[in-house]
Amino acid sequence: MLGVLLMLVPLVAAVIIMFAPARAARGVALIGTLVGLGLAILAAIDFNGWGSGGWGLEFHRDLLPSLGISLTFGADSVSMLLVLLTVLLMPLAVIGSWTAVTERLREYYAWLLVLSTAMIGVFLARDLLVFYVCFEFTLVPMFFLIAIYGSTNRAWASVKFFLYTFLGSLFAFTGFLYVAWANAEHGGVWSFSIPDLAHFASTGMTSTEQAWVLLALMAGFAVKIPLFPVHTWLPLAHTEAPTAGSVLLAAVLLKLGTYGLYRFVLPMTPSAVVDWAPLIGILAIVGILYAALICWVQTDVKKLVAYSSVSHLGFCVLGLFALNPLGLQGSVLYMINHGLSTGALFFMIGMMYERYHTRDMGVVGGLAAKMPVWSFFMVFFVLASVGLPGLNGFVSEFLCLIGTFAAGDVGAYPGVLGPWFAAFAALGMIFTAMYLLIMVGKVVFGPLREPAGDHGPLPADLTVREIIVLVPLAAACIWIGVQPDIIMDSMSGAIEHTLAVYPDLVSPVRETVAGAMP
Repeated sequence: MLGVLLMLVPLVAAVIIMFAPARAARGVALIGTLVGLGLAILAAIDFNGWGSGGWGLEFHRDLLPSLGISLTFGADSVSMLLVLLTVLLMPLAVIGSWTAVTERLREYYAWLLVLSTAMIGVFLARDLLVFYVCFEFTLVPMFFLIAIYGSTNRAWASVKFFLYTFLGSLFAFTGFLYVAWANAEHGGVWSFSIPDLAHFASTGMTSTEQAWVLLALMAGFAVKIPLFPVHTWLPLAHTEAPTAGSVLLAAVLLKLGTYGLYRFVLPMTPSAVVDWAPLIGILAIVGILYAALICWVQTDVKKLVAYSSVSHLGFCVLGLFALNPLGLQGSVLYMINHGLSTGALFFMIGMMYERYHTRDMGVVGGLAAKMPVWSFFMVFFVLASVGLPGLNGFVSEFLCLIGTFAAGDVGAYPGVLGPWFAAFAALGMIFTAMYLLIMVGKVVFGPLREPAGDHGPLPADLTVREIIVLVPLAAACIWIGVQPDIIMDSMSGAIEHTLAVYPDLVSPVRETVAGAMP
C-alpha cells in the first residue's frame, strides 16, 4: 500500500488546497510533500529489491478482467531511485516558490501536487494503461504552470510543449496497442501487464514487427527526453516556465522519456534495438554537440541551462544503447545526477531573477562581489554539471562513455557502438566545460554589473529559506560523487534483468549477467 499512498498523499493535499484559504496553500503543499518524502523514505528502508532485481511496493486490483484492465503498481530499484528523486525535489520546489509566486496560490500549489502524483505514477506503473494515463497526465499540470505562471511568451511555450509531447505520445500509444493486440492474438487473452507484454514482444514478435514498435515508442519517448531533432520545444518551455516548473521539468519530466526507453524499448524490442542502436547513438551525439554549440552563444543564462539538458541527456541515451552494464548503470545514475545538478542550477537562476528580473549575462554579472553565498552554490553546481571528479556528474558521464567505448568489436563487451561514438561524445564533454565555465566567468566573476531600478524586497544575498533549498541538493551531489557504489550496487540486479534479453552482447563477459540469462 505504500506505493499507492505515495500517489494519494499529494493528490489529497491538492484537493485540500482547492478548498482551503489561499494563505494556507503554501503550508498545506509543504506538509503534503514532506509527508510524501517521509513515506518514500520508509518505503526505501523496507524495499527488498535493492541489488536483487526484485520488485516491491506491489499493489494489484482488477477493474475489467475480461479486457485485461487493472490497477497494478510496483517498483524495482531503478523505479525506486527515480521516485526518491521526485519526492526529494517536491518540498524543495514548494519552498523555492515561497516568494516567487504571489498570485493564484491555490491553483499553483494544487497543480504542483497533481504533477507529483502523475510523475510517481509513471515510475510505479506495472500496467501499460496506468503508465500511459500517468505519462500523458503530466502534460496537464505542467501546461497550466507554464501558461499561467510563466514569463512573457508563456502562451506559445505552453502550447508548443503540449502539442509536441502529446502528439509524440500518441505514436507511442499506437505501438503499445499493437503489442497488446498481437499478444492477445497469440494468447487469446487481453493483457496490459508490462512484464507479460515485454516477454511476448521480445520473444514472439518478428524483427520487422519489433522495428515498427521501436519506431513508434521512440517517437513518443524521444520527444519527452528530448532527443535531437525533436528537442525544439524544450528551451522555450524551460525559459518561460516558473522556477519550480523548470526544476521539475529538467529533473523529473525529462526522465520520463529515458525511463520509457529503459522500461519498454530495451526489453521489448531487443532485435530492433541492436539493428538501430548506431543510428540512435548518432542522433544522441549530434544532440550532445549541437546543443553544446548553441549553449556557447547564448546570452540568456536560463536558456543556456535549458539547451544544456539536450546535450546532457544525449549521454544518457548513449549509455542506454551501449547495451552493457556499464552503460546502463551510468545512464540511470545520469538520470539522477542531472536531476540534482541541473535542477539546482534552475533554482539558482530563479533566485537571481527574483532580485534582478533579468537573465541576460550582458546586463547582470560579477555577482560574487554582492552575493557571495549565491556565487558559492552557483560555482558548486556548475562544477557538478561539468563532471568534476569527486562530484556526482563525473561518475555517470564516465560510466556512459566507458560503456559506449566498450560496446564495440575491440571493447570488453561485444556491442554495436564503440570507440568512435565515445570519442565524439567526449568532445561534447569538453564543450560542456567550456560553455558552463564561460557562463560562470560572466555571471559570478569580474566587475559587478546590475540593471538599473528596484531589485525587489529580497536581501542582496540568499536567505535562510533559499539556502535550505540548496543544501540537500549539494549534499546529494557530494555523497553520490564520493560513494556512487551504493547506488550502483542497488540497481545492479534490475540492470542485469533488463539486459537478459541481450545474451550475445553481455554473457561472454559478465558472469553475474550470464547467470541471469534464461
